[in-house]
Amino acid sequence: MSNSLAIVTGTSSGIGAAVAGALLKKAWQVIGIARRGSVLRAENFRQLSIDLGNVTDAPAAIERQAGPVLDEGAWDRIALVNNAATTGDLQPMETLGAASVLQALALNSVIPMWLMGFVVRHARPDVVVRIVNVSSGLAVHPHPGVGTYCASKAALRMAGMVLAQELTSPQRPTPSLRNAAILSYEPGVVDSEMQTSIRTQPASAFPWVGTFVNFKRHGMLVPASVPAAEIVRFLETDQAPAFSEGRLGE
Repeated sequence: MSNSLAIVTGTSSGIGAAVAGALLKKAWQVIGIARRGSVLRAENFRQLSIDLGNVTDAPAAIERQAGPVLDEGAWDRIALVNNAATTGDLQPMETLGAASVLQALALNSVIPMWLMGFVVRHARPDVVVRIVNVSSGLAVHPHPGVGTYCASKAALRMAGMVLAQELTSPQRPTPSLRNAAILSYEPGVVDSEMQTSIRTQPASAFPWVGTFVNFKRHGMLVPASVPAAEIVRFLETDQAPAFSEGRLGE
């Protein structure tokens, strides 16, 4: 699939690195975006070092470095995997600082929403477009102490629904994409740096840390390669609903 291009965020580790690695093995061209470098090395891989939490500079940097690649015109399929995320501060809502909430929303919601528009704006109408927003059960099921993460993932989930309606609306002001689909995907409890970070939080600040400690203790964590395989499967579908939701193993 050498005429397929994917933009994957958070490729320094976890699901992002696993998705990018799987796509590279299938001969996709992959642009990875993360603050840190990537362990991936391949002729068809390019890593962009961009802080996606910086809403002032990130869009211009992505437009400058990735926009011309999307515009090359040879692509039959373009994919976006919005994976990069942060938990934000893990603490009761009454102790959250506004600045920390804003920073998390920038990475988890604002830039992913902008990236969806970026891909749609640069895709020809005849190109197959697949977008995966890596979501969480916490986007629909509240959990104490994780308010910023829950809210930001819920926002991204809704944004995907809105984009799907825009793409299929007869009042759309620009040409419609003929084959575009968006998946809001819950990957389960993944063995990742995020989970490790949550488990190290002091109970004095995050009284609900025991829930996440038990995920590890009871062997409930799944390797990143498992959800990555399901994400790649969706990216390679020929037909899919304009918007759908998926969960690990379903």
